[in-house]
Amino acid sequence: MADQRTRTVSAAFGVPQFRVLWTAGLGSVIGDQLARVALSILVFQRTGSAALSAGTYALSMLPALVSGALFAWLADRFDRRRVMVACDVLRAALVSVMAIPAIPLGVVAGLLVVVQLVEAPFSAAQGAVLPEMLGRRYEAGQAVQQITGQLSLVLGFAVAALVVTDVGAHAALGIDAATFAVSAILIRAGIAPYPPPPAAEVSVGSRWRRLWREVGAGAVIVAGDRQLWTLVWLGWLALFTVVPEGLAVPFAQQIGVSGGWIGVILAAEPAGAVVGAMLLRLVPRIWRLRALGLLAVGTSLPLLGYWARPGLAAALVLLVLSGLCSGYQVTAGATFVQLAPVAVRGRALGFARTGQVAGQGIGVVLGGVLAQTAGAAGAIAWAGTAGALVALAAALTWSRRHPDTIAAALPAEA
Repeated sequence: MADQRTRTVSAAFGVPQFRVLWTAGLGSVIGDQLARVALSILVFQRTGSAALSAGTYALSMLPALVSGALFAWLADRFDRRRVMVACDVLRAALVSVMAIPAIPLGVVAGLLVVVQLVEAPFSAAQGAVLPEMLGRRYEAGQAVQQITGQLSLVLGFAVAALVVTDVGAHAALGIDAATFAVSAILIRAGIAPYPPPPAAEVSVGSRWRRLWREVGAGAVIVAGDRQLWTLVWLGWLALFTVVPEGLAVPFAQQIGVSGGWIGVILAAEPAGAVVGAMLLRLVPRIWRLRALGLLAVGTSLPLLGYWARPGLAAALVLLVLSGLCSGYQVTAGATFVQLAPVAVRGRALGFARTGQVAGQGIGVVLGGVLAQTAGAAGAIAWAGTAGALVALAAALTWSRRHPDTIAAALPAEA
């Protein structure tokens, strides 16, 4: 009976500190999506360019190309609660400046880049804390984070267009700033200090050489472990399936819908992901691990339906199906963190998330460029085709990593 309780999605809520961390992050995710979509819609309204609209959306992702490598190591060198609070305070200040109506759009874009740079150490610290905080309930906590995060995306996407229409982009940015401030207060008051693990021994060398060792530790540990690398590969496949999200505004125009329907299109895939993650929690871990490759392929496969130039209803069905399969990301991410060495867990997680987020940004940019000639539906279809092929290669590689052996090496769920 205890085993069943700890396997449920709600098991993590039995840990008070997790409830605080979960609450702190919930509003921030909604606020971030609100601000991101608001800027994307405004740029498309002013320029009529699918490439610029997608580029604006990607601007909130591309900084991760460097941020994870440069800053995620902070989570392994300083108290992790302090890192999270400092990042939230800094982001609240920066987004507050962005919310000032007189600030030019170019300055807002520049500040957005800085905000995303700060996200890397926060995510690394949060990801490194959760295994210690939750213990054997860790994967349940990961599922909660994924499910509620996706629900927040659904809500943020669904209301974004309406909020921009009613209160404007700058007010939306003000809401985003407030969510960061609230998060900082909650984490400072409700989370215990989490000192970093003892630093790994570093040979004597120049200051720059030691810094480079810190920055590169995450990449080195992942590259040197075939299991970790394959899990990262599976996670980075999101760069293909994010393309419909980045092209939602021009696709909506292409099929002749606007306003609130843009939010519905954006919310379809996250809604499917919520259901998929919840369903996977009902399946024993060993079967979840065995199914990772198949589900990865299934995430991209529905996007091939865009070759038929679907209307609104068909497109929503395809996106929901893609989201259902994407629930595998919860298991892939949780397995990665549990297999990563504790001393470099923050940096390894920072490297993995850097590649995933930056890859999504690149995918959105390339999709936007392709949409200029192939149309939004054509660009999404190409992304689905490429994603299915790459996912198939990842699935074959994963099958050779002996998922049963990996399952036996993981800490018990109960």
